Amino acid sequence: MKFKSLLLAGCVALAPAAAVAGGNSLAGDELRSAVSGKTVYLRISGFELPIQYSAGGSMRGRMGSVAASFAGGESPTDTGKWWVKGDQLCQKWNSWMDGQSYCYRLTKTGSTVSWVRNDGRSGTARISG
Repeated sequence: MKFKSLLLAGCVALAPAAAVAGGNSLAGDELRSAVSGKTVYLRISGFELPIQYSAGGSMRGRMGSVAASFAGGESPTDTGKWWVKGDQLCQKWNSWMDGQSYCYRLTKTGSTVSWVRNDGRSGTARISG
């Protein structure tokens, strides 16, 4: 639960950074290709949270030691599922984020990806791999 609070706090703090003009909105097959087999590094409260998206639709996240120290009992790792629904990247963790499904709209500007979640939270990330 504390990790959820940390993740949400980081998302709120980064909200202004998501309003990047002139980006390329990712959707459908382009969105799937952008994350499939890649690692997405979410920028949260001064650190990055890597999430590996497998081509088969599974995902794995691992908090660094600093993030884990703020997570207050949450597991430093989790797995889940991801899928593309139209113009959104959707995902569901097994335990993080209370196991709820969320969908995100992604816009790529250079090497930065801005995202907006279906509940209005937003932030930035980078994709590697």
